[in-house]
Amino acid sequence: MMTATQFSVFFLTVLLLTSLAKLWLARRHLLHIAAHRAAVPDAFQAHIALEDHQKAADYTSAKTRFAMWSVLFDALMLVLFTVGGGVQWIADMCNGWLANPLMQGMATVVAVMMLTSVLEMPFGLYLTFVLEARFGFNKMTLALYVKDALKGLLVGVVLGMPLLLGVLWLMARMGPSWWLWVWAVWVVFNLLILLVYPAFIAPLFNKFSPLQDETLKTRIGALLQRCGFTSQGVFVMDGSTRSSHGNAYFTGFGKSKRIVFFDTLLARLSVSEIEAVLAHELGHFKHKHVVKRMVAIFAMSLGFLWLLAQLMQTDWFYQGLGVTTSSTALALLLFFMVLPVFSFLLSPIMSASSRKHEFEADRYAAQQTSAQELIHALVKLYQDNAATLTPDPLYSQFYDSHPPAAVRIAHLQSLEA
Repeated sequence: MMTATQFSVFFLTVLLLTSLAKLWLARRHLLHIAAHRAAVPDAFQAHIALEDHQKAADYTSAKTRFAMWSVLFDALMLVLFTVGGGVQWIADMCNGWLANPLMQGMATVVAVMMLTSVLEMPFGLYLTFVLEARFGFNKMTLALYVKDALKGLLVGVVLGMPLLLGVLWLMARMGPSWWLWVWAVWVVFNLLILLVYPAFIAPLFNKFSPLQDETLKTRIGALLQRCGFTSQGVFVMDGSTRSSHGNAYFTGFGKSKRIVFFDTLLARLSVSEIEAVLAHELGHFKHKHVVKRMVAIFAMSLGFLWLLAQLMQTDWFYQGLGVTTSSTALALLLFFMVLPVFSFLLSPIMSASSRKHEFEADRYAAQQTSAQELIHALVKLYQDNAATLTPDPLYSQFYDSHPPAAVRIAHLQSLEA
């Protein structure tokens, strides 16, 4: 039987090793980028200037150094909240204000989340208004930043508070099988969010306009018909009001599916290149990647909730994380605070699965349109988004959901051949 002291030591050891691993990977990434900064890789020399390549190297290095500080800050905050007694202190304060155990738990979870958000706010401000602005990407004003934050808070309250209340009620009332009930509610909640997000949540933050370009609409319509894809429409998002980065994506599922292009992407790519990018996204749909990812996430969440159900019955779990009084709310809070520490080693597995899906979507795009047009589009996106062409391979295996630029281009060239 594990003791509280043993679990504290185990947790702190894993946290230290995980943090050191993240810093070591980031250091490798920085050194690898610096070593290849002086010359554009051979595969890109005809398309990307040395100046753009070096901008991407500097931008990626700046973000990586910023992430290293975030690792240290997150580790410190986690220690202070857990073994440092922060969660217990907040719980004692909430328990003194409220008499109902359910409301006590709600208040504790919300207070910790709000305090965490406030402490992390300087990092978000620095990232947006210093780092992104330094490289010419930020288009957001402070007023818009605050407006988005308040809207996000409102959405979190409207959607998150009822969910949290329901979860805590189920944990307290459903006995040993509570985790199955919570999992079912979690699955239904996520599916509902996917359903309502395109029409009701996303428009709170961005403006979505129907695509007006008739030539592009005709090409896209023919592509959708060939691929057997139906949606509620093709929309252009005003991404340029916040950033100069470009992207395209699908959102929703079932009859609520929408195709969304950033206006920055449409301004940069040709009609054929946009068609190729859309074909890639359709490849995700054709191979059911979204469904597969959802199934994987739901399966993992079921396993995590079962594990939480076992841990919350032990005293050492609470006491080892600095909590002297046990409750369902504190168990839920502590578990999901420390879960990223223990699940870090799953990162390469999840990233590898995502990269496999990207290769499959590229292959589908090459069958439906032109691999060469997709290559042209990707090169422009790498250039415009200042994405490094020379990531460290090991770092990439842990963090990158997309294949490295050189690997992906080579794969597309082989399909073209």
